[in-house]
Amino acid sequence: MSIDWITIAGTIGACASVASFTPQAWKIIRSRSTEGLSLRMFALTSLAFAAWTSFGLLKSEWTLIIPNAICLCFALFILAMIALPDRKTKEVAEKLDPAA
Repeated sequence: MSIDWITIAGTIGACASVASFTPQAWKIIRSRSTEGLSLRMFALTSLAFAAWTSFGLLKSEWTLIIPNAICLCFALFILAMIALPDRKTKEVAEKLDPAA
């Protein structure tokens, strides 16, 4: 049995991509603030994940589709939270985590 290094590398990359957005989204919810985050950067990041998801769909590559679609959701959430007025950001965060 041989090791499929391509699949291992792809799996590590997919897991790292998804895991990298989780703490940022959670920090926004807990702190109820997007101070210091760039709207342009998250718009570009969202575009990149949308393009990778589309590319995966066109190639029928689930290993591209699933992690990039998950990352797209996180990036769009963060983008939306940045774009909202501070009052609305706090309201959304309160609904997602009322205990904070």
